Amino acid sequence: MRLIEAIFPAEKKEATKKAVEDANPTHFRFSQAGDDDCIVLRAFFAEGGAQSLVDKLQEICDHEDNWRILVLPVEATAPQPEDDEADNAETDRKEKRALREEIYDDVAKGASLSSDFFVLTFASTIVAALGLHADNVAAVIGAMVIAPLLGPILAVSFGVALGDFKLLTRAGRNAAAGLLVGFLVAVLMGMALGVNTDSNELMSRTVAGLDSVVLALAAGVAAALSIVTGISAALVGVMVAVALLPPAAAAGIFLGAGEIGYFGRAVLLLTVNVVCIMIASQGVYFYKGVRPRTWFEKQQAGRALKINTAVLASLLALLIAIIVFAPVGTMPEVQDLLPGK
Repeated sequence: MRLIEAIFPAEKKEATKKAVEDANPTHFRFSQAGDDDCIVLRAFFAEGGAQSLVDKLQEICDHEDNWRILVLPVEATAPQPEDDEADNAETDRKEKRALREEIYDDVAKGASLSSDFFVLTFASTIVAALGLHADNVAAVIGAMVIAPLLGPILAVSFGVALGDFKLLTRAGRNAAAGLLVGFLVAVLMGMALGVNTDSNELMSRTVAGLDSVVLALAAGVAAALSIVTGISAALVGVMVAVALLPPAAAAGIFLGAGEIGYFGRAVLLLTVNVVCIMIASQGVYFYKGVRPRTWFEKQQAGRALKINTAVLASLLALLIAIIVFAPVGTMPEVQDLLPGK
């Protein structure tokens, strides 16, 4: 449920009234905005339709100066809105989601660089590296809880869905910066601690199988759905961290310890996870009907989506081929890890 509040010039009232009637809100009313030559619209939506009204209002007021649209979540209302039995699958798929502007705000916040982002990445990598080295499952899980990896990864896919190259570039830079910081910290930890070949937590991150593809796809779907539907992203953020932080930390540890073979296997797992999460999240955005507002932006987004999907699909096919035809899908035997073997 949402309340749309819009302030706009009085001469736009007739056009706005038609837009409101087309959007069919549960309830709406117009009022005068104090002494200003402006009108205030309040429209309550119990179900879908809010996005179409917000888009139309922006189109009507695009070349004006004194207008503003507010999107307010509604916790409860009395009397309770009646259920619309006429809702079909298409409405359920596209309309029962957060507004584009709400999604953008959430994603942009998660993709921003700050001192907190780097501190959390630094801290989570240290905890993960220590947990992997000591075969401490609780420490690895704790590291994934505090790892801030969800925002930048999802922002990349969202930038593609909207054809927003500014957001795409910024999110890609931030995701790379976060993973690089974590990787460098893990390299230093590997140089200091070496490799504990008895750690199942560490050595399992050298295994990339078809189940890894399924896990990463599921993580991407869950993460994107949490953003699109407005559900709290805290728990699915942990799921994404499962797919990203441990293999990144393991790769750094192996490289720092000079274990190039196992470093390559950990990088393969990390690459599989990143590609799958991005493919899955793009699929969710497309399925839920997340699109730009204007025709020109839709054309840009369509081209960006086709190119990005083709690149990611090609990468995934290559990675699956490596998994299937190269011996990287099984845990290394302990005797193979001994010096001279």
